[in-house]
Amino acid sequence: MEPGDRLGPYEIVSPLGSGGMGKVYRARDTRLSRDVAIKVLPDAHSSDEKSLSRLRREARAASALSHPNIVTIYEIDRVEAITYIAMEFVDGKTLQEILAAEQLPISEMLGLAAQVADGLAKAHAAGIVHRDLKPANLMISKDGYMKILDFGLAKLVKDQNALDSDAQTESLITQPGVIMGTLAYMSPEQASGRAVDFRSDQFSFGAILYEMATGKRAFQRDTQAQTLSAVIAQTPGPIAFVNPQVSPAFQQIVGRCLAKEPTDRYGSTQELCEKVRGETKDCHSALQEHSKRPGPGLSRLCAGAGNHHQSGDKGCGYRAADQLRCKVPHTRHRPQTGWA
Repeated sequence: MEPGDRLGPYEIVSPLGSGGMGKVYRARDTRLSRDVAIKVLPDAHSSDEKSLSRLRREARAASALSHPNIVTIYEIDRVEAITYIAMEFVDGKTLQEILAAEQLPISEMLGLAAQVADGLAKAHAAGIVHRDLKPANLMISKDGYMKILDFGLAKLVKDQNALDSDAQTESLITQPGVIMGTLAYMSPEQASGRAVDFRSDQFSFGAILYEMATGKRAFQRDTQAQTLSAVIAQTPGPIAFVNPQVSPAFQQIVGRCLAKEPTDRYGSTQELCEKVRGETKDCHSALQEHSKRPGPGLSRLCAGAGNHHQSGDKGCGYRAADQLRCKVPHTRHRPQTGWA
């Protein structure tokens, strides 16, 4: 589609991107004078009933949710041979784009992680599993809100206690044994083509947290086969080996999310959310306390966390993980443990 083309009441403005489920455009809702995102199926698949069914499934699953960290679905419709979903337009960058450019300060990383966990907890409480959680499906708006995108692989679980039986779930699932999602962020059960539940998203979330903390993908290998094998059978290296500044509690959260057996993960995503919130609160408290400490040298503003810290011959005292945002020469940073 080209700028100026119309889909019902929506006027196409510009392309935003494309994925396995179709192309996404920025558009203008001429009825309400607002910007929206429009997802349409590729022309080659516009008559494919299976693709259409998956697109409708995405709309049904996501529109059942109302949460500030989940993208809002407005409607699904078909104009001539084009089926589309109109959804909230998020002006910002994906987490994938941000991580490719820089390593986030721990305080910012935890704040964003808490928003993802909160959105997932809401979805899981409604019986909706994302199944394709990855940095490319997490959008951070210019005002700092994290939005979970693309429930195109969502499965509505009728009974969350029926963990192993597809017959006890509503038929919003893919064919048994078909591997879907992005390999490096899949859970072992998903990579094996087995039934999944909300704990599969917890594993994907753990892989995202690992990447946010280390700058490395936990299971990415040279080939698809090697990546699948790593997801199913290998344990990533300890986070502390790459980033010794993260707290033991955070490492425990990631480790539990990345447990190979679903029963070893969190019993509910609300519990996981509360753990991440607790770490975020502890981190912010430590930063506030750190900002009050007297010390030698010139006090400078650290753009990453919005607090002042001391620099001088003894180093600035700010976490090594946050050096990217610190204006003090990196040679003056001294390693510390914990958040402060």
